[in-house]
Amino acid sequence: MASPLTARLRSFRFALKGLGLVVRTQPNARIHLLAAAAVVLAGLAFGIARADWLWIASAIALVWFAEAMNTGFEHLCDAVSPEVHPSVERAKDIAAGAVLIAAGYAVVVGVLVFAPYLSG
Repeated sequence: MASPLTARLRSFRFALKGLGLVVRTQPNARIHLLAAAAVVLAGLAFGIARADWLWIASAIALVWFAEAMNTGFEHLCDAVSPEVHPSVERAKDIAAGAVLIAAGYAVVVGVLVFAPYLSG
């Protein structure tokens, strides 16, 4: 029987495996990764305030959460209904819409955070 620590480490390994799958299989996830890296580098270059980092971090986390959930949902839908089904297609479109909402939020946060530093 595995120790509690071993079990926790194994669960982290599974989670990291899942995130790797998202990045390897989803072109939009790679775009999100590049965008997140660019925003972090811009934040470092501008020396943004701690409170601004909290907003940036929340936006990045929300986009990644939505992208990961969408990817998992798509894989589950494909396993349950490999044939095209209108309800499955609608569900997948709705999940993709959630990613769009998160990405839109991230853009708004980015504009609000960086505008004062750019006009400055």
